[in-house]
Amino acid sequence: MSESEQQDLTPDPSNFNQQIIDEFRANGGKVGGMFEGAPMLLLTTTGAKSGQPRVSPLVYSTDGDRMVIMASKGGAPTNPDWFHNLRANPEVTLEVGTETFPARASVPDGEERQRLWDQMAAQMPGFGDYQRNTTREIPVVVLERAD
Repeated sequence: MSESEQQDLTPDPSNFNQQIIDEFRANGGKVGGMFEGAPMLLLTTTGAKSGQPRVSPLVYSTDGDRMVIMASKGGAPTNPDWFHNLRANPEVTLEVGTETFPARASVPDGEERQRLWDQMAAQMPGFGDYQRNTTREIPVVVLERAD
């Protein structure tokens, strides 16, 4: 098998994400497959360098009226691009179900980060696996409605 044929077999994360985004929008915020039944949102950030909108499908938990997401990137050694983007511009847009609204992102630390991490890891144990797979502390992000 040639190198180019091997590259064709490598999953393209942006294509995978686009399929989830399309399914989410076509089905009122619901998706199937490995994310079926999981609470999911679409996070639109502004590219830190490009200034262009970037959409990322993410699972979330709630803490009161706030939404909580993890910058896990599956336990990779680096943070996901969307995390870098929201650090540069914390004004984001969320799509939850059929609703779209502005929100503000913040990154808690210390005891608050740990409390939110523990809460989400209890609901979705895969996040504990992601943390064990990396040496970085996976950031927790709080999203609060801005309207």
